[in-house]
Formats: sequence, C-alpha cells, structure tokens
Amino acid sequence: MEMLVMIGIGMGNPDHLTLQAIKAMRGADLILIPQKSPDKSDLAGLRHMMLAEHAPDVPVAVFDMPKRDVSGGYLVGVDAWHDAIAAAWVGAIARVQDNLKFSEKIRTVALLIWGDPSLYDSTLRIASRLSPVPEITVVPGVTSMQVLMAEHAIPVNEIGEPFMVTTGRQLRDHGWPNGVNTLVVMLDGECSFLRVPPEGVQIWWGAYLGMVEQVLAAGSLAEMAVTIPPLRERLRSEHGWIMDIYILRRKG
Repeated sequence: MEMLVMIGIGMGNPDHLTLQAIKAMRGADLILIPQKSPDKSDLAGLRHMMLAEHAPDVPVAVFDMPKRDVSGGYLVGVDAWHDAIAAAWVGAIARVQDNLKFSEKIRTVALLIWGDPSLYDSTLRIASRLSPVPEITVVPGVTSMQVLMAEHAIPVNEIGEPFMVTTGRQLRDHGWPNGVNTLVVMLDGECSFLRVPPEGVQIWWGAYLGMVEQVLAAGSLAEMAVTIPPLRERLRSEHGWIMDIYILRRKG
C-alpha cells in the first residue's frame, strides 16, 4: 500500500457524498469496510449501498472491528485498540493481495469514514501506526455537528461568540467550561446534560442524523431532561445502537 485515502461520507444520507468523495472511491484499488456487531450491521450496509451506486467495480474487503477494553484505563485501552485496528487493516489487505497477481499490486486503499476524519475520529492516528506509513490523503465529509445545526435550522455560534466542541465524558467530569456559552457535545452515552444546572439553558438534540431513523428534540433543558433520556433509551432498544449529538446554549 502506497496511499491510504480517508473519505468522509457524511452521516448516512447518500446525498451527503461529495463529488470528491465519489472520485476518491472510484480511484481506489481496494476499499476497507469495518464489520461491527450484528446490531450495527446497517452501518456497514449503508457503506455497501454507497459503493454499489458509485464505485461498483472497486474491490471491497471487510474486516472485523476489534473490541475496545478500557478495564486497565481509558488511554491504555484506546492505545491497544488502535494497534489492533491497524493490524486488522493490514490483515485484510494481505488476504486480498494474496489472491491477486503480482502485477495487480494494491497501491491505493480507501476507508469510508462516518462524518469527517477530523472530528472525534481516530483513523488518522491509527494510520500513523502502520509500518511503513503510507501517503495519507483526506477527503472531507459532512459532520454530525453540521447536520444537527441544519436540521434544527440554527447557527452554531451566537454573534461574535465562541463555542466549544467537547465530549460527554468531559462535561460529566469537569462541568461547563469557563469562557463559552455554547457547547456541542458528542460521544455522550450517559446523558451528561443531566448534570448541568438547567436554568436558562436550551438544548437541541438529534439521533441517527442524516439517516431515515433520524429523531430530533429541542427545548429548555429543564423540559428536555425529562423527555430525552427515555426517548434515547427506547431508540437504543429498538435499533440496538444509537449515535446522537446535542448543543447546549445558555444566556450570556
């Protein structure tokens, strides 16, 4: 492998694909697709659907996504997980290469990244663990943050004001950061907004953004703190998984 292309594919809506993304798919010698647990098979299915429409002639290799174990500590667990994912990539490429003639050497491999590789995605970090490290090309994609704002028809920032993108774990452990009145919160599996004093705070929430299963909710945090948690639990039960994101905004 001489080049690794990371293609942002948006949030599950085929219309999120850019022309640059489609060209990159068609220019690859091989496309890797992670295979997660059965309850997340529809994520892999969406990737296959996009490829069937836009790059049907490009070979695809499916690899099993390793499970993350953070019982020994979060950072240690993530580090080991990233090593395992890099090894899974190499194994998948090798299996395909073994079935090709030498003249058909795989030079350009592509990965289809949910959203965009720059926002709370570790694919770029994992690629640095390859040896030798191939040339990296990134094709930007539509992010969950962009889709959330678009679906609620709101700007991410107030006039002249900063905003912060953070995680549920950071909000839970450290509270509302100083100096900002708008927070975009990702990777929150515990509804950490319940720990925020609700007075004067608004929330805009969305799950399965860009997909046919999309669900939105918005209002005062006091009201939505009652509405969103049971709604989120019901959706997780129905689909077997959930991806959601929200924005919190308080009066300056």
